[in-house]
Amino acid sequence: MSNPVYGKKAAASRNGEKFPAALWVLMVGLILFLVWAPFQAGVFNGLVLNFEKPIFWSVLVGSLLMLAWVASYYKQIKLEEQRDWMAVWVLLIPVTYLLSLITAASTYYAMNAVLIQCLYAILFIIGLHLLRSKLANSIIETTMIAVAYIIVLFGLFNWLGQGKTVSAMVGWFTKTVINGQYNQAVWIDANGPRLASVFQYPNTYAAFLMAFFFVAVFAITRSKKWYSQVIHAFMLVPMVLSILLTLSRGGLVFLPIVFIILLLFLKPAKQILWILYCVIAGVATIAVAKPVTNLGQQFHKGEIGDPAKGWLYVLGASIIVAVLAWLIQRFVAPWLEKRTEGWSAKKLANLWLPLVSVVAVVILAALLLGTNLKHVLPGNIGDRLENINMQQHSVLERLTFYKDAVKVIKDYPVIGAGGGAWAQIYEKYQNNPYQSRQAHSFVMQYLVEVGLLGFIVLVAFLAYVFYKYIRGYIRSDETKRNSYFIYFIIVFSLLIHSLMDFNMSYVFIGMLVFLGLGGMAAAMDNAPVKRLKLKPSGIRPLYSAVMVIGSLVLIFTSIRYIQANNAIEKGNALISTSTDFQEIREPFTDALKKRSNQPDAILTYNSLLKAAYQQTEEEAFYNEDLKLLTDALKKDEFNKNMYLQLISLYQLKGETDKAYDVLKDNADRYTYDQDWYEKLIVQSFELGYEALGSQDVAKKEEYFTAGLQAYDHVVRGVEHLKTLPKGQLQGGAFAVTPTMALNAGKMQYMMNKPAEAVEILKQGIGKDLNDPTSRESARWYLAALQKSGGNDQAVYDSLMQIDPSEKESIEEIAALNF
Repeated sequence: MSNPVYGKKAAASRNGEKFPAALWVLMVGLILFLVWAPFQAGVFNGLVLNFEKPIFWSVLVGSLLMLAWVASYYKQIKLEEQRDWMAVWVLLIPVTYLLSLITAASTYYAMNAVLIQCLYAILFIIGLHLLRSKLANSIIETTMIAVAYIIVLFGLFNWLGQGKTVSAMVGWFTKTVINGQYNQAVWIDANGPRLASVFQYPNTYAAFLMAFFFVAVFAITRSKKWYSQVIHAFMLVPMVLSILLTLSRGGLVFLPIVFIILLLFLKPAKQILWILYCVIAGVATIAVAKPVTNLGQQFHKGEIGDPAKGWLYVLGASIIVAVLAWLIQRFVAPWLEKRTEGWSAKKLANLWLPLVSVVAVVILAALLLGTNLKHVLPGNIGDRLENINMQQHSVLERLTFYKDAVKVIKDYPVIGAGGGAWAQIYEKYQNNPYQSRQAHSFVMQYLVEVGLLGFIVLVAFLAYVFYKYIRGYIRSDETKRNSYFIYFIIVFSLLIHSLMDFNMSYVFIGMLVFLGLGGMAAAMDNAPVKRLKLKPSGIRPLYSAVMVIGSLVLIFTSIRYIQANNAIEKGNALISTSTDFQEIREPFTDALKKRSNQPDAILTYNSLLKAAYQQTEEEAFYNEDLKLLTDALKKDEFNKNMYLQLISLYQLKGETDKAYDVLKDNADRYTYDQDWYEKLIVQSFELGYEALGSQDVAKKEEYFTAGLQAYDHVVRGVEHLKTLPKGQLQGGAFAVTPTMALNAGKMQYMMNKPAEAVEILKQGIGKDLNDPTSRESARWYLAALQKSGGNDQAVYDSLMQIDPSEKESIEEIAALNF
């Protein structure tokens, strides 16, 4: 059989496969990339402004690797077979992101997403071709597994209090190490410490652990070498333990689902081994989980712990599992193969154990959730398991995110709202005042970003890769199945967990998925495309030219963006060390020349210009700042921080009417922003009061009407929040504040509606009438009551006790005629 990469000449040297120099450059570069990338993983997110530089470096490296790919595979570019056309199809994914720039909520984040998707396409194309080689496949596969094991050990070192030691080893090439400690390797929230390792988010780490746990189990059963079996088996306990320490309920729910589905791809003997190893690893982990959990919790509460004791538990359990695995593979596995030969030959033979596993999982879940069996787990883990139900707040919140995402999709149905749109736009559509820059579902977030068109392109691409891989897997012999099944495990595990979380927002996870898809496509059952008769001599230079030109554009763009980030870093450093305005402004103007819509540069430069205007009152600074913000908002129309800075600038200049227009025109974008609506109501009253003083009745009515509409919006929102399901958290504060009630009540009063004013002003009266706002509300409330023929003796007496002169103030207000 010929080698699919190098043809007959290379096939003659199957065991000593030789690569040309360019291919070695490609493979070594990819290996180094996979080693470097995970330690940027926690900040490897296009929505984190301060840490986006690793993304641009990744795009730069990926583009260079693509040039190496063209040099290595130029002669193999034919586009004659179905597999070859997958390298064209994948390019449609970044194209859909390019299209979404047309309607993007933020061109800045949307452009970042285009670069990320180009990187994914590059990794898929490289994987599609490179992983056809037996040697390259073995090296890349080993690298991925080794990196995963390093990440697992790195996480446990942080859990057991040795984070500074291991952080020092990686601190020289990642900015995620802050003050000698990898930032949020252990997450602290209401549940206590949660292990996150390099990801800074426990749920994504749980998805990663799930994928590579099954990779390790598969590697044990596949390997023929005892030391390989021992290494993979040794890592089972650290991975299961780490899954428990993430406290990820999603990870615990999806783990048995993925396990059962993967069993369907194995013959009975391997299924039994998988079940056996999972049980052994689970029992061994439970045996050490409590003391290791307690040691980590003690350390992260500031108590002195004993890391050596924790490692003694982990290493002891791991060694026992490793020895058992070696014995099983040495003696039990061959016996199982022989005993199940007849069973394996029967139709649907691989279906029975998965069905039994479903029953076993249901029984185990019932025992853990409904009996005292959960007490074998550490207390916090048992509590998390006990709270798994459809009425818990995390489930209800996710369902809310999905419903709100549907609202966005209805407004941006075809090409979406652009990459990163959810983070910018969700406040306009939110059902309640939650704070979430992620939709917590890859599917929903993808639909928001690229609409139905982009989603169809992606789903069709994934479906075709999975279909061709599974079809080829069924028809292949065991050797070929074993060569690529690891990629299927990784891709399937990460994608299935991403249905209810935002794992794919982490670029490193996306890299693993698309490289894995490339490995699956490399193994798929292939066939020629009969209807397309393209001559290689014509298509080869065209396709290569597209890839080279695209790579050069990406290289140029990523370098420009890196330079912009460097300039911002330089400017931020100068702010704390220099007093020379021109010296400080230069890096920011340079950054904006390289990337005109960089939000950090815009907001920081705005602060400089505003400070300069305050000090000098020179119109040039004001005009430059005004142009900076207004131009930026044309490309980033949902950026709340920029709107707030624009409002502040107008107010500084005394242009309160323009500040008011910004508040009023954009209120619908921040549905549950209590501060925004409070400012809008206050400004409506103040401007209306000014208009009243100028005898401009029409303007007064306009401002007061708008202010009262804003107040009614808040009232309706408060009433809606009362209808939230019992288990769902409201999120941020959203209520009628005393300031809102005071100003809305005064507007009603000045519109000659004292009865309506009474009902509103009463809400602004607090228990302490010494508070200025509460006291003023009481004054206007009593005046409105007097004018409407009512009385509240208790409030009146309380106010008189504080200051008897308030009686005259009340009568003056009551005497006013509007």
